[in-house]
Amino acid sequence: MWLALKNLFRYLRLKALVSFARFQVWRGGMPKASPDSILQIPSRTGRSIKAHYYKSTSFTPGIPSPLLINFHGSGFVFPLHGSDDFFCRKVTTSTPYSVLDIQYSLAPEYPWPACHNDAEDVVNWALKQPDVYSTSQIAISGFSAGANMACVAAASTFPKDTFNTLLAFYPPTDLSMDPEEKVAPEDDGRGGGITAQMARLFDASYLRFDPDKADPRVSPALGPVENYPENSLFITCGRDSLCLETERLAKRVEKKHGEGVVLRRMDKCGHAWDKRAAPGSYQESKRDETYGLAIDMLMKTKQ
Repeated sequence: MWLALKNLFRYLRLKALVSFARFQVWRGGMPKASPDSILQIPSRTGRSIKAHYYKSTSFTPGIPSPLLINFHGSGFVFPLHGSDDFFCRKVTTSTPYSVLDIQYSLAPEYPWPACHNDAEDVVNWALKQPDVYSTSQIAISGFSAGANMACVAAASTFPKDTFNTLLAFYPPTDLSMDPEEKVAPEDDGRGGGITAQMARLFDASYLRFDPDKADPRVSPALGPVENYPENSLFITCGRDSLCLETERLAKRVEKKHGEGVVLRRMDKCGHAWDKRAAPGSYQESKRDETYGLAIDMLMKTKQ
């Protein structure tokens, strides 16, 4: 009885804090996306998983399309589906890939492993449609929390070669570390990273049921790397406290799989800088460089 009440009070406290944080994000303006269509993908829970569908400009009716499955950034708590609209459209106009951009479950309402279950359900749904999607050409990508999901799907959830490409943009990969221990390599006082206080709120909400933080499905940096695609791109940010943990993971993947693995640090850039890059700015040039690397990775994938 006491434990149930304790857990309830914990949830209510997290819900209040996250709701306040969501309100601040809402005040700053929510993402506006323009997909070609909206799909409702069935999940194991009986609810539908919303997906924005972006059709490749080289799509040919009757021929299965290569597919990129993308997961947006969120800190595992923010409803920012649609924030990758520019990236998704860039992929469809520059490659043969169509894109499914996924709206997944968020904490604290749906803590770990709910979002990963959603990712698994979406991938399995796509794999069961070989007449629509080329199942030998399924790529997976994500930004921030979504990149953690992409890494977990590639490394721990699905067999090797399920995905031909991984695109991981500034993910949190080691949640076993205290946020205070995470320092940006370019810690010049200008900010641009996730504060320790905010990271603790994210972690407490996402890991509300107290899973083992060393579990590779929580912290992919601590897990095996054999299943990562041989074509994997890892993007880190010099002013991001998540930078070094992801670089350690990427170097392990590179050691295992060789030159097909690309690790690139975007210096003078903070976490999720690409979502707020001003026209003509240095950050915009780094965003274009980053997305260009992703396009190159998709285009070099064996057909």
